[in-house]
Amino acid sequence: MPANGPEITNGVVLLKDGKIYAVGQDIKVPKNFEVIDGQGKWVTPGIIDIHSHLGAFSSPGIPSMRNGNEKTDKNTAEVWVEHSVWPQDPAFQRAREGGVTTMLVLPGSANLFGGRSVVIKNVPAATAQEMKFPDTRYGVKMACGENPITYAAKGHDPYTRMGNMAGFRKAFIDAQEYLAKKKNGSPVKEDLELETLSGVLAGDIDVHIHCYRADEMAQMVDLSHEFNFKINSFHHATQAYKIANLLAKEKIAVATWSDRWGFKMEAYDAVPMNAAALEWAGVNVSIHSDSSVLIQRLNVEAAKAMAQAKRANQPISREQALRWITLNPAEKMGLADRIGSIVKGKNADVVLWDHDPFSIYAKAEKVFIDGKVVVDRNSPHTFSSDFLLGQPVSESHYE
Repeated sequence: MPANGPEITNGVVLLKDGKIYAVGQDIKVPKNFEVIDGQGKWVTPGIIDIHSHLGAFSSPGIPSMRNGNEKTDKNTAEVWVEHSVWPQDPAFQRAREGGVTTMLVLPGSANLFGGRSVVIKNVPAATAQEMKFPDTRYGVKMACGENPITYAAKGHDPYTRMGNMAGFRKAFIDAQEYLAKKKNGSPVKEDLELETLSGVLAGDIDVHIHCYRADEMAQMVDLSHEFNFKINSFHHATQAYKIANLLAKEKIAVATWSDRWGFKMEAYDAVPMNAAALEWAGVNVSIHSDSSVLIQRLNVEAAKAMAQAKRANQPISREQALRWITLNPAEKMGLADRIGSIVKGKNADVVLWDHDPFSIYAKAEKVFIDGKVVVDRNSPHTFSSDFLLGQPVSESHYE
């Protein structure tokens, strides 16, 4: 299942030097290649999660491990989430076991500007630097709606949605002035917050916006027109189907769930056909996790969203559904030339599944990142977080 075209039955995938060397039928395997028999099994590209907080909101979920929301002010564009990423977060291994090879780690959504994102390869590592995907674009996390109002630092604005918009506009006005001074060669003291926002205006930093309601997404589109920047993706976006044509016209992608909603007021209005309706309208759709649990089953999440389309008698193809968790997020992360599909020359990030990956019974039997095995359910050698080594095992695990 290459994700960029029809499924290949009885196919062969060759990996060499960290890259995909060949893919197709009737490919002769060179003598010096190790052969893994995948008869009766499925091979897909590595799964990509475009909305994760792993390493920043780490396991175990205790207060000292909640490092994803700075929330000391409505605007904390100066922080970079990579400085919070803890490589020993046990959730990274659980995600690898779900076939996840790359993720966009975002700051939380407590305030208007949460900070910069980072793209990481889900490799076992001692430092965040070792996990960073080389030569990738930075993004900024923005949030509209309830969160900035509810969770903003006490005693500070915004108190309302109109306060949210005023906060966005003031920040970008400041960034315009900062950028103009730099372009004119005027002396300016480097400001980390304005470096991020001026990077947005210059087109160097992608914009990812946490937003649920259709009317608020439309407000953010107006904001992007006012300050002449491009929105990369709306995240969660449970009402995106209502403005599908607007999003398609603006070429704004949507990262959403298959069927998660109702956990707060702005998330009550939703339909399980959101992803399919957006796909039919021509919007770039990704199924994301925003969870250390859902990330382990993104293949099943995509399958659920695909199944919903049948209710409208306008199916989503298996290739389209696979793209929701592979090639589509790769495109929005600017990495489609390196990951997201099984194509010669791309990174050898692939997953061997023991069942159809759209089956609830599917398990990632082997996972390769850059051609190296990081998960092998048939091998006694597995990667585990140092944090878990020596931890006592509860009696229930002896059963």
